[in-house]
Amino acid sequence: MQTILVVDDELSMREFLTILLEKEGYRILTAANGAEALELAGSNTLDLVVSDIRMPGMGGLELLSALKSKNNTLPVIMITAFASPDDAVTAMKNGAFDYITKPFNVDEIKEVIASATSKTPDPLPAASRDDFPEIIGRGSEMVKIFDLIKRIAPTPANVLIYGESGTGKELVAKAIHRHSRVVDHPFIPITCSAIPESLLESELFGHMKGSFTGAINNKAGLFQQADGGTAFLDEIGELTPIIQTKLLRVLQEREFMPVGSTKTKQINVRIIAATNRNLEDEIIQENFREDLYYRLAVVPIRVPPLRERKEDVPLLVEHFLEKYSKIMGKKVQTISSYGLEVLMEYDFPGNVRELENIIERGVALESSNIILPESLILSLHKQNKSPEKQNNRPLFTAAEDEQELFERGMEEVLLSVEKEMIKHALKKAGNSKMRAADLLRISFRSLRYKTKKYNID
Repeated sequence: MQTILVVDDELSMREFLTILLEKEGYRILTAANGAEALELAGSNTLDLVVSDIRMPGMGGLELLSALKSKNNTLPVIMITAFASPDDAVTAMKNGAFDYITKPFNVDEIKEVIASATSKTPDPLPAASRDDFPEIIGRGSEMVKIFDLIKRIAPTPANVLIYGESGTGKELVAKAIHRHSRVVDHPFIPITCSAIPESLLESELFGHMKGSFTGAINNKAGLFQQADGGTAFLDEIGELTPIIQTKLLRVLQEREFMPVGSTKTKQINVRIIAATNRNLEDEIIQENFREDLYYRLAVVPIRVPPLRERKEDVPLLVEHFLEKYSKIMGKKVQTISSYGLEVLMEYDFPGNVRELENIIERGVALESSNIILPESLILSLHKQNKSPEKQNNRPLFTAAEDEQELFERGMEEVLLSVEKEMIKHALKKAGNSKMRAADLLRISFRSLRYKTKKYNID
């Protein structure tokens, strides 16, 4: 009999999970807080821990770190009534097996627990570029994404991938599916903005013969095609309110109704969504449902723009040179050092997709075996550097001169620069605190504290 430790400060939740899981044949131990849980973990052999995140004293995330430091192979499932993307990311990065929001579907949690206890997973090795041949990158930002993919892929958690156009969000979605337990099942992509609003419901949920003009046969929609596998919804921010409501039902109830049908269909599908919009702003403007956002963003992944990972430019150039030389039957083997320097100075507003187009044109135009600067056609109106770079001035000015610098003192100057940097990051992130925290390389909680401290709205 396998032993599960249930940790929750609510007695009713402990009792509910005890009854539910004992019926499934598990031995259940319970604790009301993190300290009690650690005590029980030290005196019992556990097969699984199911813990709430928000608890008085030692919270679930702190408990997770403590448990993993003692036994890295012990699976831990986190549950919470307060769905937070920041908590989800922290939990998955720290080795949680899965992250489930309350109220949860009974069948869903039984399935996740059965998966977690079927075989205690070995500690994951550090992810490397070799594990993800479809994604070109070796910089620190991409390594973080590789590690996150490796951790979340085996779980059924829904994922929201966000980032600018051309950063490679679909490649990340495919990598998650390829490393998942359903890799032998379908990966079905759909671009929400590419389908007329009148047809989108039919494309997602399917339709019955005769349900509308032109419906001459029954048609299976995206979710039915992806059953057992992964549905990838690109440009999720383009969904209309009606479709958002129907998608929420799919996520909550694991069922949908084809257009023109009176019967629901049950499905088991993982949803990966992607967007280049700031969905937090869309929620404020009431263009996107908040409850749908948290259902989709169980694990959010930010794909950085190319200008934030310039160390990957030479590797990408090499990859695209090899690709298009082969396609065009040419022997362009490299790029001149000055040509590479030009690319390293460019900000790539179109990201990796733009770099690929630049190299494709360069190979097409070049008659020798090396790409020279004159074969690189960059978008002229986007080459201009910002005024700060043109004037070679720092982005933040601590003081006008040395006298003012020392009159104000180090503490005041540093606080001033920190405040300005936070303001700049928030502006660059479109006032999304989550994205600003990513840019500043600090936690969301730390940014929230600092914005309150400096009274930054």
